[in-house]
Amino acid sequence: MSGTPIPLPERIELADEGLVLRDWTEADLAAMPELFDHPDIAYWTPIVSPFDEAAAVARLDRARQLRAEGTTVLLAITTDGRAPLGEVMLRLGPEGGEIGYAIGPAHRGQGLAVRAVRVMAAYAFQQLGVGRVFLELEAENTASVAVATKAGFRLLDVPLVEGEEKGRPYALQTWDLPSPSAPGR
Repeated sequence: MSGTPIPLPERIELADEGLVLRDWTEADLAAMPELFDHPDIAYWTPIVSPFDEAAAVARLDRARQLRAEGTTVLLAITTDGRAPLGEVMLRLGPEGGEIGYAIGPAHRGQGLAVRAVRVMAAYAFQQLGVGRVFLELEAENTASVAVATKAGFRLLDVPLVEGEEKGRPYALQTWDLPSPSAPGR
């Protein structure tokens, strides 16, 4: 995959594994603070905190801008195509497709993140032709490590990705999901 943005569909809806991943809409704005305004999400993700109605509007606008630029897809995680329970992201770059996710606190423990990651990875491989899908997460984020493992990712023996977000240093491990078309699969 080159570093050139690829044309992404204006509308995306992915249904598999008992989930419907769909575009965020204005109808979701009221639900977004309940999903994203939580200490865990503030700590482990780059999502702004506090997350209020203005942050929801900004996130929806940014999701649409990134999609139009062909770099990132942000989708609401639902079980029925209606009420959002969290979010799954696919960021496209020269190194492949990076997936990220956040599940609202009231909806954790249902396997939503694992299923959403698998559905998004399948979309990246099969529909977008991405050759590599990966996660970057902190080893101390045990919930995300469990998601990576259950979704079939493997921890790579590569240098940590280090940086600072929201005034807090971080060191991210890279987890890789081999392409279904890779030799030996």
